[in-house]
Amino acid sequence: MLINHDTRLSLEIVTDLLNAPLADLAQLRGFVARHDISGARTLDEADLAAVRAVRDRFAQVFAAPDTRAAAALVNDLVASAGTTPQLTDHDGYDWHVHYFAPGATLAEHLAADCGMAVAFLVADGEHQRLRRCTAPDCGRAFVDLSRNRSRRYCSSRTCGNRLHVAAYRARQRELTIE
Repeated sequence: MLINHDTRLSLEIVTDLLNAPLADLAQLRGFVARHDISGARTLDEADLAAVRAVRDRFAQVFAAPDTRAAAALVNDLVASAGTTPQLTDHDGYDWHVHYFAPGATLAEHLAADCGMAVAFLVADGEHQRLRRCTAPDCGRAFVDLSRNRSRRYCSSRTCGNRLHVAAYRARQRELTIE
């Protein structure tokens, strides 16, 4: 599966959106700055509420039981954003496609651009790559871009390593008891 740079960035934004606390405007501004989201205007409480609503809709896509359900959810999400594809080369970036309409709110921007990135995965038959970490105390969202679609944890350095170490220690304890 070939994923272009812009789609990969949008997928990273989706997973961060799902994992970010977004409890207040400061956290929303930090999210926007972290991802250098273009066109983000002055943000207010209405933007925060709208972005949280978009996040909830993406969470439904990640939880969709099958491709057909995911496709329906993505279609609704992208349509609600008033998607208007256009080529642009702003801020020193080479030509790329924005899917949000000029003057779109932050929530519409996220729904359109990130929704299209997710749509590309679903259209390629890769809905199962939209995952949640299987570590018992985690549940963070991630996109499994591994070649064999075998990734189970949001991070092999944190959740994966922690569970592997715990399993190793449990085996060691079992050996000392016997």
